[in-house]
Amino acid sequence: MSSPAPAEWQRDMDLTTANTLRLPCRAQFFAAPRTRAALRRCIVQARQRGTAITLMGGGSNVLLPPRIGGLVLQPALHQWWLESDGSRVRAWVGAGVNWHRLVMALAERGLWGTENLALIPGDCGAAPVQNIGAYGVELADVLVGVEVMSLDDGSVRWLSREACRFGYRDSVFKRELAGRVVITRLLLEPGREARPVLGYGDLAARVGDRPSALEIARAVSAVRREKLPDPQYLPNAGSFFKNPVVDEVVARKLFARYPQLPCFAQPGGGYKLAAGWLIDRCGLKGQRFGAFAVHDRQALVLVHTGDGDRAGLEAAASRVAAAVSQRFGIELEREPRMIDG
Repeated sequence: MSSPAPAEWQRDMDLTTANTLRLPCRAQFFAAPRTRAALRRCIVQARQRGTAITLMGGGSNVLLPPRIGGLVLQPALHQWWLESDGSRVRAWVGAGVNWHRLVMALAERGLWGTENLALIPGDCGAAPVQNIGAYGVELADVLVGVEVMSLDDGSVRWLSREACRFGYRDSVFKRELAGRVVITRLLLEPGREARPVLGYGDLAARVGDRPSALEIARAVSAVRREKLPDPQYLPNAGSFFKNPVVDEVVARKLFARYPQLPCFAQPGGGYKLAAGWLIDRCGLKGQRFGAFAVHDRQALVLVHTGDGDRAGLEAAASRVAAAVSQRFGIELEREPRMIDG
């Protein structure tokens, strides 16, 4: 007979409202440790019991199955603080801190670097996994390092930005370190000097000639609210598909046929295309697929209209991707992380 579950673990936890897509899901066990010591204790307890561990952040970028066996860990490390040595400012940020609130707090203090990333949902611990980005800025642009805790023994170490191996919506946490570590803390280095990035969309037109970081953060928030549905009222996971990056030959062929195609040269080579534009040109904006639909204002977003599950969502996403592949020859890749049962 197995031993009783530790007191900190909750049994048969309903996670339906803990993910922004509102996919029905129950966890066999659940814990939300508030300190690193409590987190380490949960990890050690799980290993001693032979219990599988599944990590979960704010639930904004995940696709949950109907049931998750083992222990679901959601670190509730909510502390953050600033340090300054005169020449630079550094922010130490717990994994459970809400990302948007952090961005606004830094902008209100006149610190630059994260303002274009305002209103991206989720907790800070999930930000490095996707290398979140928007309006020409990525987390990697302001991050110094990431503290991680081993899921094998609870040991702690720091990874430099280079060791995180960031790419477009990609990092070592989605590959070699997937399921091996939990992110506990971020170290960011926002700047005091103005460094506005206003080259995407109509952002420049929404702010003055010399905008503050807070003005840009507010403008980005306004744009996102206009274009993206609020998951509190219409369940969604934000951008469901990555913007595809293609080589120059493919980009030129597509642009010759579709001169209005948004196409952005990338520093590392290749061209990034707008997945939302591709989906929209397939006539799918507003299209319903059972309990799911392509949002009527932003084709990059799939919304849950009610009573659906992950299987239905996967079927809807496959139909959207197939339409884009058939018309443009471009294969779309999903952005949210798939969590296994």
